Amino acid sequence: MRGGDYFIPATAMGLALAARLPALVQGWRSPMVRSVCALIAMGATGWFFAAPPVVARVNRLTGVPNFSAPLVYCIVLGFSCASLVLIIHWRGGPAETVRRHVLGWILGTVAAAAILAALFALGDAPVERRRDFDTYYANTPFVREMIVWYLLAHTATATVVSVTCWRWAAEVSSGWVRYGLRTLVTGFAFNLAFGVLKGIAVAARWLDSDLDVLSTSVAPPVGSIGAGLGTCGFLMPLVGPRLEEAWRAWRSYRRMYPLWRALYAHPEARSSAIRLPWWAGIELRATQRATQVADGIHDLSPYIDPAHRPLWEEQAAAAGCAAHEVDIAADARMVRAALRAREDRQRHGSGEEAPSPADLHVRLYVGGTGHEWFGRLGAHFARLDTRGEPLGAGSRSGSG
Repeated sequence: MRGGDYFIPATAMGLALAARLPALVQGWRSPMVRSVCALIAMGATGWFFAAPPVVARVNRLTGVPNFSAPLVYCIVLGFSCASLVLIIHWRGGPAETVRRHVLGWILGTVAAAAILAALFALGDAPVERRRDFDTYYANTPFVREMIVWYLLAHTATATVVSVTCWRWAAEVSSGWVRYGLRTLVTGFAFNLAFGVLKGIAVAARWLDSDLDVLSTSVAPPVGSIGAGLGTCGFLMPLVGPRLEEAWRAWRSYRRMYPLWRALYAHPEARSSAIRLPWWAGIELRATQRATQVADGIHDLSPYIDPAHRPLWEEQAAAAGCAAHEVDIAADARMVRAALRAREDRQRHGSGEEAPSPADLHVRLYVGGTGHEWFGRLGAHFARLDTRGEPLGAGSRSGSG
């Protein structure tokens, strides 16, 4: 990896952390929120300080030729610790047990970092090495032990996380938690490979061989992939359900458009729209459109005649509609027929009184209330022509 390539994962994680800051401010007391933010922060910090330009700047500022090496090692250990702590909080359990496990991993990481610092202080690394510190000093007393200690701690943590997530994924039947766990297993498998590649390169130096390319060129991109997958795996159960709900809202919003347009194209239609600010979420917009559709159907109620509903239900079932869609398909045809009746009445100027809303078939109003139900109603409505008959298979619905 080139020097600037290290800033790509660092920037990505920094943006993810910025997106989580509002949740951190609002839910500071939540161990889960704090753990997620600590994990992302440690990952972003690790990649930032591992970038060769930053390595050179830190070494120059501290006056120690290779001060960045133990610093980055400690940050990586902190990332591993944050990963384990988040998994412990994520899985839950008795509060006292969770607190004891979390404290144990934190203290263990602090001890490991202290050993790294002590070994570096005891060793002698006078020549600055920005990219190949591990292999260059693979045979230097105390520095060698520091490198081995770091690699052992890193690979051990990656193994523990991978095994834990693998076993937990087997207990979870489905959903975003399982997707996240599987992603974590993959991500930490890359982290494990990162440590193994570094270890092979260091061991090759002990045998007077040169496999430095594994440490300097192969391991960094492998670690970058692992860090990215690990972060995604932790965020999936938190962000995934929200994205899924936003997708459902967007789909319902689009599917309601043909029905909404037909209801409010008539001069008698009254609009209940409230202008939403540009930053309003898609869930709010879908709810507003569902409310407008419900109001439009209510205003249309004097023209709704349920006499043909049983026939429409039979036709929907014969056309292959699932049992839970038969009622909605019949409702859509009732609305289409009512729209046509209202248009005919206005066109011909009939002096007869409109039917009473009291005689309406109530099933139209109890089928559902959320935007998803109205989205399904809109989808069935879009498959009908102006006469209320199903459109051909190649027809398309409107969008908006």
